Amino acid sequence: MKVLLVEDDPSLREGMGELVAELADVQAVGTLDEALRALATDRFELVMTDMRIAGGHADGRGVLEAARRRRLPVAIVSASGPDEVAQVLHPSEPDALLIKPFQVEDIMGLAERFLALKRQVVAAAREPLAEDSPEWTEVSPGVKCAGAAPDSARTWVRLGAGAAFPWNRSQWGQGILLMEGDLELDGERFAAPCYLFLSQGASPQVTTQAGALAVCVPLRG
Repeated sequence: MKVLLVEDDPSLREGMGELVAELADVQAVGTLDEALRALATDRFELVMTDMRIAGGHADGRGVLEAARRRRLPVAIVSASGPDEVAQVLHPSEPDALLIKPFQVEDIMGLAERFLALKRQVVAAAREPLAEDSPEWTEVSPGVKCAGAAPDSARTWVRLGAGAAFPWNRSQWGQGILLMEGDLELDGERFAAPCYLFLSQGASPQVTTQAGALAVCVPLRG
């Protein structure tokens, strides 16, 4: 699993990178341009970024917006308080916020929360729901779901070729493993196999050309 770390302070970048490297492969960069190039060429289970990068007042927002287009989770690590972070990033919101200075267990716990979600999604995918299971419910033409109750530990989504539907807003972020086919979310196309993250409250318009099978696990705790 991979984490993208965006921090312009070399010593802090090195220290944070060494900590998170105990849990995942880390790509550490110090500028917005480097972060955007990394996001364009690779996928990550978590993007951790400062809000102000190399003097840029809102460079963290640029990282967040680019990661969101790729459907990756974003944690802001900032010396600014929650109110200032919210003002600078508005209307976007990060999936997690860590205020500097922080303790070792804080950054390790933050990273582990998102890495554990990926592991849970992969584990769920190892036990796929049979296509003829009575648990499937057709929610719209060409779209079937199973396990979609609010307290469900996992939700299955199966789409026929050419199907389209609006993804329902969720009170939690969701880790999604696209196991078969392809999905287009608000104009961004993803092909299986692919791990995606939908932020809390996200409701993208979803379409598929070839059809798709995906399993979703909510981010909790």
